[in-house]
Parts: sequence; structure tokens; C-alpha cells
Amino acid sequence: MSDSSDLIRLLSPDLLELGRSLARTFEKAGGNLLIVGGSVRDLLLRESPKELDLEARGLSMEQVKSLLQDGYSFDEVGKAFGVLRIKGQPVEIALPRTELKSGSGHKGFSVKVDPHLPFEQAAARRDFTFNALALDPLNGQLQDPFGGGKDLRNRVLRHVGPAFVEDPLRVLRAMQFVARLDLKVEPETIRLCRTVSMEGLPEERIFEEWKKLILKGKNLTAGLNFLKEVGWLSHFPELEALVGCPQDPEWHPEGDVWVHTLHCLDAFARERTGNAWEDLVVGFAVLCHDLGKPLTTRLAEDGRIRSPMHEPKGEKPTRTFLSRLTNQVTFHEEVVPLVRRHLTPRIFYQDQASDGAIRRLAKKVKRIDRLVRVAAADLAGRPPRKDDFPEGPWLLKRAEELKVKDSEPRPILLGRHLIQRGLQPGPEFGPILEQCFEAQLDGIFETEKGGLIFLEELLSKRDSTSIL
Repeated sequence: MSDSSDLIRLLSPDLLELGRSLARTFEKAGGNLLIVGGSVRDLLLRESPKELDLEARGLSMEQVKSLLQDGYSFDEVGKAFGVLRIKGQPVEIALPRTELKSGSGHKGFSVKVDPHLPFEQAAARRDFTFNALALDPLNGQLQDPFGGGKDLRNRVLRHVGPAFVEDPLRVLRAMQFVARLDLKVEPETIRLCRTVSMEGLPEERIFEEWKKLILKGKNLTAGLNFLKEVGWLSHFPELEALVGCPQDPEWHPEGDVWVHTLHCLDAFARERTGNAWEDLVVGFAVLCHDLGKPLTTRLAEDGRIRSPMHEPKGEKPTRTFLSRLTNQVTFHEEVVPLVRRHLTPRIFYQDQASDGAIRRLAKKVKRIDRLVRVAAADLAGRPPRKDDFPEGPWLLKRAEELKVKDSEPRPILLGRHLIQRGLQPGPEFGPILEQCFEAQLDGIFETEKGGLIFLEELLSKRDSTSIL
């Protein structure tokens, strides 16, 4: 935490100069420009924000546009909301506004822009107290009408007011904030969240909050247990089914599949790479890796709890769950193969799998390094057990040697090679190329020259068979 007098110095030099330059311009015109919302929250956490959320006060939208036109290009990103985004700069400028609930969902509001609205009234529309803050970039004065600074120091998540329930997205925002900042939720905020339905929220908004959870959460257990506590797992029945699904206590002393999944996610969070796409794919694969267990778990004749075939059976609930969040087919196809094969690293290690098997695995899962990360998180999610993970380094080393650690094998021989050989494009191309690719995966050839030799032999055998 920091005293408000030096908060402004935590901004990067470029953002500080830009903010102060804009503030001086607005002040000369009789207005006032404040840094607001998440930008101030980050500063209180002694983090330098990557972007600035600004609120222009005492000036109409037309006056603001006129002031900006001399030195900046901008887009109006929401005419009804009075928001401008400066092109080429991580800066948004909004005018104070009030919002009245007029319909269902997060868009069901009537908005009134009021440049002279007192800050406390404008901030009352915010979701949480630590987002209802303002900082003057010229004198460093902090405005905190709802005690957000104290809540942040005490690691408390508290809603601003009764209007909180009007936007259901705020429940998911609470989930990811709890995980990111390791917060305890104020009891009245929990009570209000239980009264809110997810109905009407578009997929893309839901996905954005889940992405923040996966990419930024430090304590994912806390965030997801909050979702469970307020009853919102019912909106994600594939996850809800994990709660109470038993596991064999010898291999899973940590508890049911829900508890195991949370431990796995926390292990994943400790080992993020910083590559947003890779972390997103792996994180969701970890979240979904045991969705097949509720469909397969049974008590075997030997008295042990078993979940046979839970890997392939997990594909359907994984696809269903992901479809609730996004229709990005590419994303689905990157996550699902990791769920279907998350036990394969150990099996391959035990069997000392062949080069061909490893190449084929890479073809199926896209990137073997992803699969190893999922398997590592799975093994780490079983406290107090601390099992060795020899299969991880072994498989990565083998994949590196075969040049398939971070990419799937690509066919060396293509249709153009068959045309060059004198074949006419047609139905026979597919089977021939498939035979060539299988031979490549088996290591029969590794170069184009070797592939052409194999192709010649294959076609010669085919031709001789045709003559017979």
C-alpha cells in the first residue's frame, strides 16, 4: 500500500506525462481530469497500471472532443456512455454518468451523462469499493468515498451499494478478483450475489472474466469456491458435477474431484509461462481434465473407487462447458485433446513408447509441452502426496529430439509431389498421402529427399500390384 501523495509516481513516465498533459489541458478549459477505477486500484497495490481510465468532469462531450482534436486522434467507443479512446495510447476518457436499470442483463440500463455529477454519485455505480476511487494526476489527491482503500488493505471484497445486483457480470468479476487478489468477500456481498442470475449475459463477457481468472488468478481455489458458495456453479453444471464425486483415497487423499481440480489449478497458476494463449489453453485443460469422472466413477469389485475411461468420456462435458463461454472452434480443438490424453505421459514413460508413438501423440495434442504441463498439474493436485514426475522431463526430452515438443509434425509430402510424379489429382491422392505421412511418423524418412524415395517405392509397388 502507499500514501496517496506518492501514488502518482508509480505511473510509468510515459503515462504520467500523458495524464498530466491531458489534465492541464482540461484544467485550462475549466474542467477537471481524474484517474479512476482499476488504474487507481493498481496504484494502491503498488503496481504500475498498463492503461489509464480517466474521467473528465465539468466539460461536455463536445468540449472534450474539441480539446483532444488539437493533439490526438480518438474513437468514440460508446456514444450513449460518453467514452472516448485515444488512438495509439492505452487511455480511455469517460464522462460522469448515472445508470438506471431499464431491462434485463448487463445492457439493460438507461444512461444519463452529467459532466457536473459529484464524484461520489458517479462512483456509486461502480461494482466494488476499491474500484470506486479517483486520483488527481496534478496534485495527487485521492478520493475514496466508499472506503475502498481500507478494504484493499484488509483484502476485503465489498460491493458499493444496492445497485450491485443490477449487473450479473459482477458476480464473475468478483470470482476473478477474489482469485487475483486473494480476497475475503464481505457477507452482505455474498448474500447479494446469491440473488443474481446469469441470465442474459453474452458468452463473450462471461469468457472475459474466466480468462482473467485463468491468466491472472493467484488463488484459483478461492475464486472458484466463491462461485460455489454463491450458488453459481449451477450455471456451469459440468463443474458442479465434480463436487462430491469421490476418488480413491490412496491416490487422491485430498478429497473429491472438485477439491482435486482446485489444487491442480493452483499448481498450474504457480507455473504459468507468461504466454497468454499457451497459459489459456493449458489452464482450461487443467480445469476440465477430470470432467469425465462424474460419468465414469464407480466402486469396483475390489472395493476401490475407479473411473475407467474418464479421459475420452471427458470430451463431451468439456465441449459443452467451453461452449458456454466461447464459440471459438480453434480454442475448443486445442483444449479437448489435452483432456482426452492427460494420463498419456505416464503411460508412455512406463511403456518406453516408440518414436512413432510420440510423433503421433504430438499430432493429436498439437504440442507435447502443453500436455506435460497438464499432467504435472494433475500430479501436483493431490496433497499431501508428493509424487515424482519422471515422465515429464523424459517425454519433453524425447519430443525435443524428434522436433515435436512445441509443434505437431507436418506432412513432408504433399499433393504437389504427386503431381510432379505424374499423377492426376483425384480420390487416390488422400490414401497415398496418408500412407506417406504414416511412414514419416514411423521415422522411415525425415527429409523431402527421403520422402520422394519412399513415394517412388510405394507407387512402384502399387503399379506392380495393378499389373498382377
